[in-house]
Amino acid sequence: MKRFECGSLVPGCPWHTSADEEAEVVRRAVEHMRTTHGETFIRENMVKNIKERIKDEEPVN
Repeated sequence: MKRFECGSLVPGCPWHTSADEEAEVVRRAVEHMRTTHGETFIRENMVKNIKERIKDEEPVN
């Protein structure tokens, strides 16, 4: 499972997402940047910054 916490990129933002695939996490994060943070154009370096902040999530048993 992969996890992205928006606060690691946008200080103070509590939003986060998890998915099995990194691509899905990136897709959700980009959509969040558009809808919540008003980013109308997602530059390549924004995607790079998102990918750098994706962590492996420990499974909950």
